[in-house]
Amino acid sequence: MTTEHQGTTRRRFLTGAGGAVGALALRPGAAAAATPTGKRVAVLGGGVSGLSAAQELAERGYTVTVYEYYDVLGGKARSMDVPHTGTGGRRPLPGEHGFRFFPGFYRNLPDTMRRIPFPGNANGVHDNLRSGTEALFAREAGRPDLHFPLRRVTTPPAPGDITPSWIRDQILSVLDLGSRLPANEAAYFADRVLVHLTSCDARREDQWEKTSWWEFIRAERMSEEYRTLLGIGQTRNLVATRAQIASTRTVGRVIIEALLLWGLLGRGMDGDADIDRVLNAPTSEAWIDPWSAHLRSLGVRFELGTQVREVLYAGGRVTGVRVSARDGSDERTVTADHYVCAMPVEHARRTWGTALRAADPQLARCDALQTDWMTGVQFYLGTPTPVVHGHINCLDSPWSVTAIGQAQFWDVRNFSNDYGDGRAHDCLSAIVSEWDRPGILYGKTARECTREEIVEECWAQLKDALNDSGKTTLTDTDRLGWFMDPAVTGLGGPDPQNREPLLIHPTGTLYNRPSAKTAVPNLFLAGDYVRTDVDLATMEGANESARRAVNALLDQDGSNAERCRIWELYRPQELEPLKRIDEVRYRLGLPNTFDLG
Repeated sequence: MTTEHQGTTRRRFLTGAGGAVGALALRPGAAAAATPTGKRVAVLGGGVSGLSAAQELAERGYTVTVYEYYDVLGGKARSMDVPHTGTGGRRPLPGEHGFRFFPGFYRNLPDTMRRIPFPGNANGVHDNLRSGTEALFAREAGRPDLHFPLRRVTTPPAPGDITPSWIRDQILSVLDLGSRLPANEAAYFADRVLVHLTSCDARREDQWEKTSWWEFIRAERMSEEYRTLLGIGQTRNLVATRAQIASTRTVGRVIIEALLLWGLLGRGMDGDADIDRVLNAPTSEAWIDPWSAHLRSLGVRFELGTQVREVLYAGGRVTGVRVSARDGSDERTVTADHYVCAMPVEHARRTWGTALRAADPQLARCDALQTDWMTGVQFYLGTPTPVVHGHINCLDSPWSVTAIGQAQFWDVRNFSNDYGDGRAHDCLSAIVSEWDRPGILYGKTARECTREEIVEECWAQLKDALNDSGKTTLTDTDRLGWFMDPAVTGLGGPDPQNREPLLIHPTGTLYNRPSAKTAVPNLFLAGDYVRTDVDLATMEGANESARRAVNALLDQDGSNAERCRIWELYRPQELEPLKRIDEVRYRLGLPNTFDLG
């Protein structure tokens, strides 16, 4: 069931793993009453999901301690200082795991952001968001680039206007405006989108969850342009999952429907948000630091530099958590009444022992969840180089490089005055998503390269995409320096490692995603791998999972505190009759009405 703001009330939802089931009116923006409960909660992990859970729990009077591996909070979302780069009273140059963006269909995370105070902002850190107005799909070797406007329509479709033929026309008009696909291929893709839009939930969770996006859009039969733009460009470049294995259900629901189609039409969005938004300063300055300060004001304690070794289980409950310093020293056991495991899945599952896994089989199924590398490189430039007012997708890049010029959005900062030694005027933040294909400079995969070789290869692929059509956007002399995510180690050696990979979504992933509530009464899961409605490794999914974990904890406690509201992805009511027809057809073993093969 989709839940949205109605009038001037904020509704509270009694939500478990299955979605919203009840509501109670509350003033807009009002926080839950922080009546002390006497209950202690240990939150394992200080990324987006852990901080989200800590905020919801602290607002409800729980005593919360967050245990975080790093010496800073924010997980993959944080920004970080480039060591020894700030002079003359300036801050160090800003680095990051990779650029953050906040699509307009995010609604759970923006609600949290509105409740984080920020000086001068009526809506907290949410007012630090800025809209990108276009996306650039850059092509190599002088091929014409593709520009997609990202502003939502000024006149949204009226109720009843959304029909299959109308949707098809909208898709074709966008493809005609922003691509050079053959007409027959554009029409075929529009029809495939209609198939997914009108498929019932059962077909999506069975047939389409088991079907790769590559197979669903029949990419193998189509032109190279079709495969690059609608296959690779929508999967590997955006979520680090290869189109040949990516789940059609996930790609169709989140990227095609929520992000692109409904985003352009302004349906199911965060207020009047546009499709693409970024922060107006480095992430930690604009969001994470104010968040941690707010949580401390609510009484949340943080134990930084703490590694979780094992979640201890006996007698049907979690009895404690064995932790230590990162180097293994100072090992001890911490205890609480409840435990929220909010670490990334690749770290969380290492802490679940045999007895705990036996108590809840869904924990063991998490071993089947897959991750891949999606790592950032920042280039510091001597000239303001915005390129485009939004994100850049280097479509032909063998390493699936994406990027954004950041200074243009940092309107509360003067880059050269505020950062570094005064010479850098911009930061071009790039992400390498494909680590197993040879590059254009050294002929090696990213995993085979040294750190310096990765930087030079990434720069070469950016230049190949952007220095064309009679213009030179990037020059070697303008590049003053670079920074690469330090979570990747051992590059150039026999066993490179990445401590912060990204959850990917091959077919069948849905069946292995656990619920926030476990069979262990005092253990709850939060993280972008937990089953949520958004069903994608995103900050929105991390935040939604935390809300579900807190709601399950409140249910277990028999608490009368307000439940966390949960927003689900937009479902147009106009298409529900067609989905009901498809449900009948699916039960009869028939294809979707629009599925012509």
